[in-house]
Amino acid sequence: MFDFDVIPGPAVQEILRSDLGAVIDLVRRTYLWHAAGESINPDSYFLRFPEKPEARIIALPAFLGADVQRAGIKWIASFPRNTEDGLPRASAVLVLNDFATGYPIACLEAATISSARTAASAALAATTLRPGGFAGSRIGIVGAGVIARNICEYLRAAGCVPDEFLVHDRHQESGAALVRHLREQLDSKASIVSTVDDVRAAETVVFATTAAVPYVTEPFRPGQVVLNISLRDLDPDVILNATNILDDLEHCLKANTSPHLAEQRTGNRDFVTGTLADVLEGSVAVPADRPVIFSPFGLGVLDIAVGAYVHQQARERGVAIAVPDFFAETRRW
Repeated sequence: MFDFDVIPGPAVQEILRSDLGAVIDLVRRTYLWHAAGESINPDSYFLRFPEKPEARIIALPAFLGADVQRAGIKWIASFPRNTEDGLPRASAVLVLNDFATGYPIACLEAATISSARTAASAALAATTLRPGGFAGSRIGIVGAGVIARNICEYLRAAGCVPDEFLVHDRHQESGAALVRHLREQLDSKASIVSTVDDVRAAETVVFATTAAVPYVTEPFRPGQVVLNISLRDLDPDVILNATNILDDLEHCLKANTSPHLAEQRTGNRDFVTGTLADVLEGSVAVPADRPVIFSPFGLGVLDIAVGAYVHQQARERGVAIAVPDFFAETRRW
């Protein structure tokens, strides 16, 4: 009852990398559970700093019922200036709570969990929204950080194997590093391109940047699939000229995301076609005569699902670090 575990980053990473397909399937099931009302996913809470306007720490509380029965909270920091010193932008922990008693049962390193659930979501959307596959096509990547690297790995695990990857990042060393990773670790053809427009020529385009305001103003072509992972790269007109699939309507239309800006411009939500769960369930069909944009705000229930999976695997593999006597009082009297 009063067990408490710590799961360090290397153990989290090893567990997740051992079966990327299982993580994608778990994310798929979680989206469907969420759509069926088996979850509680409140608004995220943002801690901001006047002297560091680009930085933030976000709290994402959530509960997932169904087969998981865990509550918890992810506390994730995003400090973009870290990259200037060669450090990852994001760091995080995830605390899991037992639903029967409410007691915390584990603390996990969660930047790895966060990037994995984001990448699995992107891969799931790619296969769902381009059911014809990726042979004879290109995938373009804008932004070459940790999230982009994970997305590429999960795309490959999901069977999204294009003829070529096109990579663009304003930080040339990062772009070169992702190209090397694609070539050497994923056995993929990959090239650096000099502009965002070069990437936009690809049939599938992934945005994984730290952009705070839109800079892409030209609409995409019919048949293109856009994974709008970083959420703020696209001008509202680009959103309004596409079929829009979100992960969750209420959560995505907040915080000046590109879809939120489109809502502010139009005063309505008519431009939203549906959610990824709608497409998975077959209740929404994606038309072929318009580009398709997937915009995921990033649901806390995904972190709970993946974190609970990692915790279970860590215990089974004997890599969970038990903290004895974590709670001072274990009886009411």
